Amino acid sequence: MKRLVEELCSPECAGRAPGTPGGIRARGLVRDAMRAAGTDPVEQAIGRSKGANLVATLPGDVDRWVLVGAHYDHLGKSGKTFFPGADDNAAAVAILVEVARALAGKRAAGRGIILAAFDAEEPPYFLTGEMGSSFFAKHAASLGTPLDTIDLMVCMDLVGHALGPEGLPGTVRDSLFALGAERSEGTSAIVDAIATAEEGVVVRRVDAEVIPPLSDYDAFWKRQVPFLFLTGGRCQRYHTPGDTPEHLAWSKMEATARWLERLVRRACERDGERVVFDRGARDDGSTLRTFLDVVAPLTSLSPMAAQGERSARELLDACDARGRLPDALADAPKGLVAALESGLA
Repeated sequence: MKRLVEELCSPECAGRAPGTPGGIRARGLVRDAMRAAGTDPVEQAIGRSKGANLVATLPGDVDRWVLVGAHYDHLGKSGKTFFPGADDNAAAVAILVEVARALAGKRAAGRGIILAAFDAEEPPYFLTGEMGSSFFAKHAASLGTPLDTIDLMVCMDLVGHALGPEGLPGTVRDSLFALGAERSEGTSAIVDAIATAEEGVVVRRVDAEVIPPLSDYDAFWKRQVPFLFLTGGRCQRYHTPGDTPEHLAWSKMEATARWLERLVRRACERDGERVVFDRGARDDGSTLRTFLDVVAPLTSLSPMAAQGERSARELLDACDARGRLPDALADAPKGLVAALESGLA
């Protein structure tokens, strides 16, 4: 993983902007890494951006799919300065390749697996039809994987860093957030069952609506495809030239790769012909419990953390049996999560 990340963050890739020489070089590095991992990716040209997705499939026992995706592009250059994009999103691409290696070496039972390295996620293509994941979602059938046969889309973005500064407890630093599990039947139970199964990472569920859509899962959410977004949130190096490989948490990345392999196998094996998308689901309770678990070790260090803990407990008490807050309080968890992200950046 470290070798691939360093290559993607090199001056030769120059920030990996779609269609540029650096972006094309990065595509070749990712393609070669996916091939070395035992898969055979095809290129899906995106169009105006001159970028291309790399998509590999591992067929299963049935013609239904679990998709694992991460974007490999970044911001490119500004004058003589380039943006390496180690955490955003070379780390996730390296994890994707390691998961591909494990799953190609020992196939999952049940559903097949799609492994997608998306291009054109960053501005100016973000949340447009030229965004690589959006283009894939629109044209998935042309690759032999129609969108209505995908039972879970797992997206990774900003998964390479430890949460907060050095010195914080491992239960905080090893946190990885999982958004969107509540939007599909049975997915929350799978995540909860394995949340602490791999030493070095703790996966904590959060409702998808606590942040605006920030990555490649957006196109699938809009099309009512079950999704799960894995992220560590934005750190202080986000979208800066300082997002370099030496700041990554390699052991956490290794643990995340093991955890994701475990998740994908369970998702492939789950019963039922089709996983149902729950359009109206909301789980404020999971967000508040995650906030409390992360902030509890920090209350002795920060009066703001202590105040946040009190507020979260009051809100949790206001949730109904389904974990939903009254509509008048529905936006309150967003403020808590934003303050936590800022405080640990």
